[in-house]
Amino acid sequence: MTNRTLTFSVVLVAAIAAIDRLGAAGQQQQQTQQQQPPPAGQAPQGRGQGQGGRGGGGGRGIPVLAFEDRTGFESMFNGTSLAPGEEAFQEARKKAAEAQAAQPAGERGRGGRANMPPISRFQDWNGDPQFWRAENGMIVGESTPQKVVGPNTFLIWRGGTPGDFELKAEVRMNSTNSGIQYRSKMLAPNEGGGERGHAWRLGGYQMDMDFANQYPGILYEEGGRMFLAERGKITYIAPDGTKSTIGQLESAEALAATFKPGDWNQFHLIARGNTLVHIINGHVTAVCVDDDLKGRAMAGLIGFQLHAGPPMKLEIRNVAIKLK
Repeated sequence: MTNRTLTFSVVLVAAIAAIDRLGAAGQQQQQTQQQQPPPAGQAPQGRGQGQGGRGGGGGRGIPVLAFEDRTGFESMFNGTSLAPGEEAFQEARKKAAEAQAAQPAGERGRGGRANMPPISRFQDWNGDPQFWRAENGMIVGESTPQKVVGPNTFLIWRGGTPGDFELKAEVRMNSTNSGIQYRSKMLAPNEGGGERGHAWRLGGYQMDMDFANQYPGILYEEGGRMFLAERGKITYIAPDGTKSTIGQLESAEALAATFKPGDWNQFHLIARGNTLVHIINGHVTAVCVDDDLKGRAMAGLIGFQLHAGPPMKLEIRNVAIKLK
């Protein structure tokens, strides 16, 4: 580990730990001030008062930025279709063909696709249609006893292969396991899948989630190095691939208490350089600094997982991305 990486890691650990201490200290100070009023005739003391105060009041610490804030974010789903761009393209191509057919015989063949309007696929997704659909303003993935997933299948975003970005989404699930894939790559249909295979396979970083509330928020690498950062841990992966825990966040038990199985949970993912941060319901669940030169990925595909196994339903809403 270089001195620069070590310094960054130490600062990162200290900063995240300080957030919890700062909030607790601020609350305790406020309660103490409320319980012990100043002597008669003396002005209240505190920061933001008089010449020596910092700022104009408002208490200690940095204001919380609400999960609902979408400044700089772009929606990844239009609420009605998993492929609005592809549908627009097909409609434009149909109209272009009709216009060409309506031309006099001697003029046919001119124009064509060159006259088609530009089509954006920023809100397009690609997945097995027997499992994925748009419904009631949400993305829904569902398996049943008749429609069995195996191996894991993914709904893949067609809007790009970002490197540095933030992603926010609200997710609800009723069974088994899922996750948000990022900086991922396509896998061969039968790679690691046993007897069966299909075209919608991804391998790469995954922000995990599961109904049993054991793994939500961990960093797992699908089809690769497996567990990279457990719940409540800050990890460092060396250039040779060696994994180490370098810091502690909230305990796994405390984080489990903040997750709501069967209800909506807020997932916030930050990928910046070789540093990956997972946040669920406002609590940092895992941080990883990945210096593994052979194993890491600096850009790639984004997707949602529908896990092999018992029937399950996954619902996703308000999914948005901020590209850097």
